[in-house]
Amino acid sequence: MPLDTTRLLAARPRTRDLTWSERDVLLYHLGVGATASEPHWTLESRLRVLPSFAVVAGGQDVLSVLDAPGAEDIDRTQVLHGTQELLAHRALPAAGSARALTSVTDVYDKGTAAVIGVRTEAADARGPLWTSRLLLFARGAGGFGGSRGPALAKPPRPAGPPAAVHLVPLREDAALLYRLSGDMNPLHADPAEAARAGFPRPVLQGLCTYGTALRVLVDTLLDGRPEPVRRYAARFSGVVFPGETLELRVWRTGAGEARAEAVARGTERLVLSDAVLEWEA
Repeated sequence: MPLDTTRLLAARPRTRDLTWSERDVLLYHLGVGATASEPHWTLESRLRVLPSFAVVAGGQDVLSVLDAPGAEDIDRTQVLHGTQELLAHRALPAAGSARALTSVTDVYDKGTAAVIGVRTEAADARGPLWTSRLLLFARGAGGFGGSRGPALAKPPRPAGPPAAVHLVPLREDAALLYRLSGDMNPLHADPAEAARAGFPRPVLQGLCTYGTALRVLVDTLLDGRPEPVRRYAARFSGVVFPGETLELRVWRTGAGEARAEAVARGTERLVLSDAVLEWEA
């Protein structure tokens, strides 16, 4: 049965009550590469919360939106995370709870793939905490006769050489550690599932790369202070494997804004592109 866009778009937003602890935050920070030399990410007495923790808070799984009516027949091993945008309305508490409302906002037919837009709004008793917007690419789910939708906006690459280049080694077990924060997709852990999806071995979660890059950007641009962050967005341009080294290239593009890209060092395989970090200057 093809993708049923009518049912998918008409489905009621999913409401989830999310709860997290300092332990969850610490585990997430380890999953995105924090080390003992960064106690603001790894020690509860000095703990700050990386804004990208919002995408996994309460054990959220990015593919859970495919549980909605109309998406039952999508092969999850063929689904790739295309883009991720996070709007931080205020700093996340190290332990807390929130109510999250998730809905499918768009479904486009790209021929060989379907593109699914998802939006999540989360708030606690004090008000809004974050807004997440993402696109999923479901390979093999296109061809249902829907609109192709608008072309994805691609901001121009900053001119000139980057202001900074950071080498970020990835742990061999990075995908296994990161999945403990909620992304249990076997594509990132099971060699047989990775092979079925066309990869030589399990790939790193895109959101792990996303969080890893943000950790480096906050440490180097904001002196390890996540509180000023207001927006962080990126496009997942290619896969990266655990054990590789990311080369994160950073351009300062304004007061309170930086852009970045990441490649797998030694291969020039673009992994993360069109990344933008905005903060209160």
